[in-house]
Formats: sequence, structure tokens, C-alpha cells
Amino acid sequence: MPALKIPQGDLAREYADLKTEIDAAVGRVLTRGYFLLGPETEAFESEFASWLGRKHVVTCANGTEAITLALMALGAGAGDEVLVPANTCEPTAAGVRLAGAKPVPTDADAKTLTMSADSARAAKTAKTKAIVPVHLYGAPADLDALKKLDLPIIEDCAQSHGAVYKGRKAGTIGVMSCFSFYPSKNLGAYGDAGAIATDDDHLAERLKRLRNYGQTSRDHHEDDGLNSRIDEIQAAILRVKLGRLDAWNERRATMAARLDKTLLGLPGLSRPTIVEGGRSVHHLYPVLTDRRDDLAAYLEKNGVQVRTHYPTPLHLQPSHKSWGYKAGAFPVAEAACRRELSLPFFPYLRDEELDAVADSVRRFHA
Repeated sequence: MPALKIPQGDLAREYADLKTEIDAAVGRVLTRGYFLLGPETEAFESEFASWLGRKHVVTCANGTEAITLALMALGAGAGDEVLVPANTCEPTAAGVRLAGAKPVPTDADAKTLTMSADSARAAKTAKTKAIVPVHLYGAPADLDALKKLDLPIIEDCAQSHGAVYKGRKAGTIGVMSCFSFYPSKNLGAYGDAGAIATDDDHLAERLKRLRNYGQTSRDHHEDDGLNSRIDEIQAAILRVKLGRLDAWNERRATMAARLDKTLLGLPGLSRPTIVEGGRSVHHLYPVLTDRRDDLAAYLEKNGVQVRTHYPTPLHLQPSHKSWGYKAGAFPVAEAACRRELSLPFFPYLRDEELDAVADSVRRFHA
């Protein structure tokens, strides 16, 4: 196999562009000598809340624990159920489990591949505490349809920093919203980091306690909490990158349109659609094909690095055998997991590289 020429992502290119600002931000923290829950964290929480359009942002260690903390703040725990999509990454379910609740998978909508409101309605029981829809691939789920279930919605915004649903940013509609700042995200740290956003003053105060051992003052603990804190270096880096996020998202939109023009219409190849009134930030560029594995092998052979998101749905993971589901339980989600392939896609991908990816896909279909 030849050396890969076109990477799935390349954060070194990003750092080369931001080096002066990033180095200054990190140096500021090191010089100050204050590394947890300090001025960089406070500033980032305020700036991200303003950018997002929510009253409060409470940072934490990662996106998984953002979901855990949000559910803990709602009082979820043992005996409670939380609805999640079957076709999502394990951290969504892990966040539920860490709160002590039970993840309950639901099927996907056949067009958007986000959570199906009909499937969620069928899965709802008297034990259901909340819904955690994922804004998948950068596109919003149909939140109005899910609101009709009359359950608290905690938005999983790990892939949707800046996405829009009916005139509002994803992450401003549910009672809380959870963000991952994993390095590959549209807004990514250079390590693990996460946040929860809410307009509820009481929930925000509870979240601040829960992320820091339930502490209200030194050695005084009101709640059973976690150690889940962002560090000052990551907060400082995120402040730099937040100033670039809108431009990066615009670049992603331009890139997606460029690929769409070339690839849509190829036989047997399709893309998930965007819900009516929605706008994606194109965290990924997924294509759907029954020849997924053959296409992936062809592209890798020709120097194009690809990924699958996510090849095994939650209910068929070996670690979740105890859930009791068999293949065929969620047919739309399972088909998506079999057929999805993510092409190289990040803001620093060059136009000539993007065109080379498209040409390789077209040659495969020739």
C-alpha cells in the first residue's frame, strides 16, 4: 500500500497557521502558574456562551462526562432510562451509563440518519428520564418532533458546533446541551475537554458543583460529584480557536458544496439529507454506498485516507450484549452503519486535495 497522500485530518496544518497565537496563549498560562478553574476557563465559558447564545456554559473534562454531568444535574440515576440513537459513537451511551442510568437505543430517520421521533416514541416508558439526540455528522436532529415526547432533551452537540435548527444554533434548544472539544471536532482542544450549556440558573450552579466533587467551598461538598474539570491550557487554546470557528465552518460548507457538485448523482452513492430548517456545519463528509468496503479499499490504495462512522451500532457492540438486542432491531441505523464512509474533510484540506478525492471516487464508479 502506498504512503497516504491525502489525510482524513491534519492538526499539524492547523497549528502551523495558529502557532503564534497558540504559543502565546499557552505561555500566558504557564507564566501565570494557575492551571485549573482559573481566568482562562472563566473567560472561555463566557465567550462560548456568548457565541452560542446561551446564558451559561460550564466546562468539564470531556464530552462523555458532559453527558454524565447533565444527567446527574437532572437527577437521573439507577432505574432511569435515557433514549439515545443506535447509530452513534460509544461515548453517548457511556455518558448515560456513568450517570447510573440505562441507555435505550432508538432507530434513525431514513433520510437524515438522526434520531427517529417515531422510534423514540415507541421506546419511551414510565422509566424514561431524558432524550439525548445526537446532531450527527454536523447536522441537527429534528428537535421539534422530539419535543412532542414531552421529555427533557439533552442535545449531544459533539459534532455540531455552530449548526442551526430553524433559526437557532444547535445547543440552544434542549434543557441542556453537551459539547466535546476533542481535537478533531469543529472546535477542538489539543487534548480532552467538554462543556454543558444551559439557560437554567439552578442547573448551571449544580453543574459547577458536580464537576468539582460537589464542592461549594473548600472541603465542603453539597453533592456527590466528579472530578471533571477542563485545564487552563486547553481553555486558553479554545479561546484562540473560537475566534476562527465561524470561518472554519464556512470553509467546510464551501468544501461540502464542491464535493456535492462532483459526487451526487453517481450510481449507488448518496448522502444523508438535512432536516427541514436545518444547516449543517459538516463535521464529517459521509457518503452512503452498498459498496462501502470496496470503495474504502480502493481509496486507501490510491492514497486517500478514509474512516467509517460508525461501523457497529450501539446495540450490537459486544460490550452491550446484556441489552438483549439482535441484528435487525433497528434496521435504518444498522444499514447506515454498514453503508457509511467518511471522506477526508477538514478546513485545511487544500482544494486540489479535495478534487483529487472526488476524482478517485468517480474513477471507482467509472
